[in-house]
Parts: sequence; structure tokens; C-alpha cells
Amino acid sequence: MEVAGRGQRLQMQEKLRILEDLNMLYIRQIAISLQDTEIQRKMERELRLREGACKLLAACSRREQALEAAKSLLVCNSRVLAYMAELQRRKEAQVLRRTARRPSDAGPADERLPCRGTVCVSDLRIPLMWKDTEYFRNKGELHRCAVFCLLQLGAEIHDTPMVLVDRTLTDICFESAVLFSEAGPDFELKVELYSAGLAGGAAQGSTPRKLATRLSTSLGRSAGKRVRAAMDGGPGSPPGNGGTAPLLLPAPSVPGPKFHLLAHAVLSLAEVQDGFRTHDLAIASNEESSFWLPLYGSMCCRLAAQPRCMAAPVTSGFLRLQQPGTEAQSGARLYCVLRGTDLLCYHGPGEAEAGLEPALTIAVNKETRIRATEREGRGQPHGMAVTNRYGGEEVTHTLLAESRAEAQRWMEAFWQHFYDMSQWKQCCDELMRIEVPPPRRPPAMLPRQGSLYHEMALPGPAVPPSACEGLLLQDNAVSAEIRALLSSYYSDR
Repeated sequence: MEVAGRGQRLQMQEKLRILEDLNMLYIRQIAISLQDTEIQRKMERELRLREGACKLLAACSRREQALEAAKSLLVCNSRVLAYMAELQRRKEAQVLRRTARRPSDAGPADERLPCRGTVCVSDLRIPLMWKDTEYFRNKGELHRCAVFCLLQLGAEIHDTPMVLVDRTLTDICFESAVLFSEAGPDFELKVELYSAGLAGGAAQGSTPRKLATRLSTSLGRSAGKRVRAAMDGGPGSPPGNGGTAPLLLPAPSVPGPKFHLLAHAVLSLAEVQDGFRTHDLAIASNEESSFWLPLYGSMCCRLAAQPRCMAAPVTSGFLRLQQPGTEAQSGARLYCVLRGTDLLCYHGPGEAEAGLEPALTIAVNKETRIRATEREGRGQPHGMAVTNRYGGEEVTHTLLAESRAEAQRWMEAFWQHFYDMSQWKQCCDELMRIEVPPPRRPPAMLPRQGSLYHEMALPGPAVPPSACEGLLLQDNAVSAEIRALLSSYYSDR
């Protein structure tokens, strides 16, 4: 019986490997047809890392090694699925463009596209809700979990460092900033919290059951459920492929710790604010699970966005400022730079490059009105009149271009700028601060927040006080093999 069962498992694994190979061959053919070597290179790299993580996970003998390998495996799987979905999305867009070449199907010829921008998530905190007997009286069996966050925007996926959580914590904190540099105003940022229960304690339930909802699509379970979650666009999966052939990435049957989806949230442009705020968090587990933690059902973070029209110059060039009642050629010739909510006017490009104070600043915001002006006697567009309301008075600045083509270029830049501001909405009221995260390095230790009663590190000559904030595993917690894998994993980040 045991031999027969082992044989059936081996046959099933072989079938899954064949299925994965066929699916990857299909995806590679799509990448070749799209001539997209960059995304194919990224996917091949993640597949190699996935294979390495599987081997390391099977060979790991220490808990810390196994957790890092299991986390790397989950992240690699998520990225491969995201790249697959992106390739199929591009293929579908290519087919639609070809069919739209017929005059009857063609859309507007001059359809504008909004500029891209940078989205930043920082100071991510998830509050916990322990029972009084567990947190204040420190009673009951200690329950620990390893947790990390996966953040996805389109095909771009980032992960946070992993921390260990027990009842001595009131919050799960991920303070490092995460940047997405190619976001559109219609972005959907998925935040997913994954957890793995650690041996040595049973789950101690304390949150009311109404805060927990059962979720059958958990990434650590069967490959079929994982695929269905991916195709349905559910939590813990990349966007679906639009109803075309399924994206299959069988979960490797490797022994070791498994990370499960604990909670998730989706953030969009409406949640962007230049400040710390609270967002709803959907709980995707129940207190009977070994990886469960008592979540409040909310998370706090700072979500900021910086459209390129606000962070970089939109256009620049020479314009002549015409004074009321004077001739066109009598005004001052200024070097103007359209950036953010201002048209900055300098005496020359050298002042702009040096970052000096502009000679004149003209507001350009959602309330600004711009109309083309014409050269007298010729009827050709020659410049533009920029009108703003200051208090109860309207102020108009007339700017003349050096040629008709130059005037048209400036008008097009203004219209595109107004369109970008209308799409990015509150992000264009003022320039939001974006935190630049430090370069990612292979984790030398696993940050463990909490449990001051169990493995407290005392400051001394050999241990700096900063190392005692929370419980940190020793520097040798991750083996040389894991370090080599993660070094390769983060080398291109």
C-alpha cells in the first residue's frame, strides 16, 4: 500500500512537471511573438530562483533557513504568475489593435494617455488584538508566527522583510518604504499578509469569529485552488488573463513550512493621502488555523503618489512675456519651464539648471484657464493667455512663442498637463514626499519583534543597544546556501 501510494505521488508529480513545462513553452512563445525579451528574462530568472528555493527547502535542517526558503519560493511563484498574466494581457492587446485597424472598429485617433507616476507605501503597521490574559498576564501557551507582506501593482511585486510575531506585540510593523515606479492613475495596489505558524504552540484564538472569514483559495494549499484564485483575480493572486487559457504553476510538493494568506487589502488612487491613515483589511483565515493571528481588521500606512507631471519638467523653452498695451516684440524674453503647478520663468536656461529663484512664477492648476492668442493681421496662433483668479480678481499673463509650431507645442503640453492633473486628482494639488528605500540586501538575520520574556538580548560591549530592540536571531541564522540564493535574488533589485 505504501509503495503503491508513493508510486502514485511520483506519477502525479511527473504529470505536474510536464504540465508546467508545456505551459512555460506556451508562455515563451508568446514572449517571442511580442519580442519582449525583458519580461522573458525576468521570468526565466524567477524560475531559476524557484528551482533553487525548492532544493534549499528540501535540504534545510534549521527553522530560520526553511522560513527564508519558503518565503522566497512563494515570492518567486507570485512573480512568475504575474509575468505570465502580463504577457497574455499584452498579447490580447496586440490582437485587439490588429482587429481595430479596420475603419469601422477604430477608436478615436487622438486619445490621450495619462502620465505614469511613482507610488510609495511606507510605515505599514497592522494592529493585533490579544486577550487580556494573553497580553497583560502572559498566560497560556506561546503562539508564534512568521509573517511578511507581499505588495503587487500590475506585474511588479515587492516583499517586506520577515518578522516573528507573538503575544508580546501590539502591532506588526514593516517600516521600510516600497516603491512602484510605473504606476498609472488607475492603479490597484494589492497588499497581502502571509503567515506561517511555528512549531511549539497551538493557535490561541482571541478574536471574535465575526472578524474572520473562511477563504478556500490559500496559496499554501493545493495547486488547483491556487490556480483558481489566480484566474478569479482573488486575493493572493495576480490579475487574471482575461478568460483565456489558464496559467498553471503547480505548487512543488516540498516538505517544510508553508505560508498562508492571512489578510489582504486593495489600495487605489482614492486612498492616496500625504499622511498616515487607516485602511480596511479583509481577514482571510480563522482562529482554528495554525498560522492565525488576532487582527483588528485594519492596517495603517502612508500611501503617497508622485505623478511625473509633478516631479519632472513637462516642457521648456523661450517665451516672450507681453505687457498689456505693448507690441509683441517689446516684452521680456524668458526661459519658461512647465513643472507641477507652476510655470517657472527665468532669464535664461542657466538659471533654471542652477536651481535659482525664477524671475516670474505663473500658477498652472486645475482652475487655470488657457486660450490661444493670434498674431495681429495674420490669424495664426502665436502664443497663449494664461488666466488665474487671485482672490476676487482675474490676472492674465500673455506669453508669445517664437513660431507657430512652437506655440502649438506649448498648447499641446498645457492640454496634456491639464489632462494628467484631472486623472491624478489630489496627487496634483501639491508635490507629495516620496521616501526612497535603501538598497535591498540579503537578510543577515530574521527580525523578531516581541517576546521580551523569552530570549531577551541585553545591551553590553558586544551587543549594541539598537540590536536589543525586539528579538533578533544571531547573524549565522541563515546558512551560506540561503545567503547565496538571496544574494542573487536581490542583486537586481
